[in-house]
Amino acid sequence: MSFFSKLFKLDKNTDSYSFRLERARSLHGQVIKYVTERKDDNDDVIGRGGSLALHGEHFIVDSSGERLFMCNVRDLEASNLMSGDGVVIKGPDSLRGGELRTITVHF
Repeated sequence: MSFFSKLFKLDKNTDSYSFRLERARSLHGQVIKYVTERKDDNDDVIGRGGSLALHGEHFIVDSSGERLFMCNVRDLEASNLMSGDGVVIKGPDSLRGGELRTITVHF
């Protein structure tokens, strides 16, 4: 292990729980402008306003006054948009019986 990885405790394994938890923590409290989901080659707006939250073992997307997405941190995949103004979130949605969903949250 290199000096810098010991110093900053970097975990580059994106499949590890610690990486996913740290990623969820970094998104916690982020204010949402709008949320989209791709359906039939269209990006449909499914929510406006709201915020991202980490509550216990669950990552939650609240928008338009309702809960749009909830996923266990162990199954969460979150990737920043290249523009830096949002994140693509993928995982089994507990609110829809574990259906695998991919949504884009814009800040």
